[in-house]
Amino acid sequence: MKLQEKIAAGGVYFIAEMSANHGGSLDRALQIVRAAADAGADCLKVQTYTADTITLDCHNEYFRNEGGMWDGTNLHDLYEEAYTPWEWQPVIKAECERLGLDFLSSPFDETAVDFLESIGCEAYKIASFELNHIPLIDYAARTGKPVIMSTGIASLEDIRLAVDTVQNAGAPAYLLKCSSIYPADYSQLNYACIPDLKQRFGVPVGASDHSLGTLAAVVAAMQGACIIEKHLCLSRSIPTADCKFSLEPQEFGRMVRDVNDALAAVGKADYRLPEAEKRQLLGRRSIFVAADIRKGEPFTKENIRVVRPGHGLAPVYYPQVLGKTAARDLTFGQPLRKEDVCE
Repeated sequence: MKLQEKIAAGGVYFIAEMSANHGGSLDRALQIVRAAADAGADCLKVQTYTADTITLDCHNEYFRNEGGMWDGTNLHDLYEEAYTPWEWQPVIKAECERLGLDFLSSPFDETAVDFLESIGCEAYKIASFELNHIPLIDYAARTGKPVIMSTGIASLEDIRLAVDTVQNAGAPAYLLKCSSIYPADYSQLNYACIPDLKQRFGVPVGASDHSLGTLAAVVAAMQGACIIEKHLCLSRSIPTADCKFSLEPQEFGRMVRDVNDALAAVGKADYRLPEAEKRQLLGRRSIFVAADIRKGEPFTKENIRVVRPGHGLAPVYYPQVLGKTAARDLTFGQPLRKEDVCE
């Protein structure tokens, strides 16, 4: 799996979240896998649940979504529409392997973990709304595989309990700063928490981004995020439960490029000149002969000047040279050297 290797190398691990964007079509799901690979994702993520494993088939007021994108919908109906059939998931995983993508899933109960173990899932992602499901987190962590947990709506106490549960089970823990608002405004992201979470819990921290566009992913990376998770769809014109806050393939590709370019621009605290920049040293000023000078003549402001390019003595020596005499004949346009000046 690329996850630990890429983070250890100082890079960002990009997760393309398919979620409900397959719209009930396996062919579209496989197209999304291919789009993720083409866009530069490291990993394709699905969700492993059924409507019956995540909620009850009940239509009273407790099971009705209130507000937001899914206002008025029934939970069971929504999950029945959005889920990824389990029989598709080995096919999706095989396509990921063919294209060099990691395959990752969010299990929503223990039967999902068992199923994902049977198909060789290499890591588990715990959704924000499951962060309080400690029995599930413990069950996933006891596989020994990495457990990545989103932190939307979680308190610090929730996060501490979840991290401790994973680590006590002997698995690597990762956190994703997340806002459980769909879509989230920039003001609701609070990516300043990324370095704070890293310092508090001592684990790698990334971002699960539900904002529109790609800017927030770059901001997260600049705050030290080592994982970026973003929803991917083929087109927002294809209606699905998650399309409104998903990126299209060309946008996902631009996000990957922008994050990597931003990381390259940050670089490191190194004041040595790169080789490509050393050539520009000649663009600096230096002391040049501005008029013909005979041996023994004094240097004046009229016959030597500080100009570009940088072939002559550095400008810092100009005051010291003025008034001294030429050690040999010098011609207009000649760079002044140390040996040209009588001490």
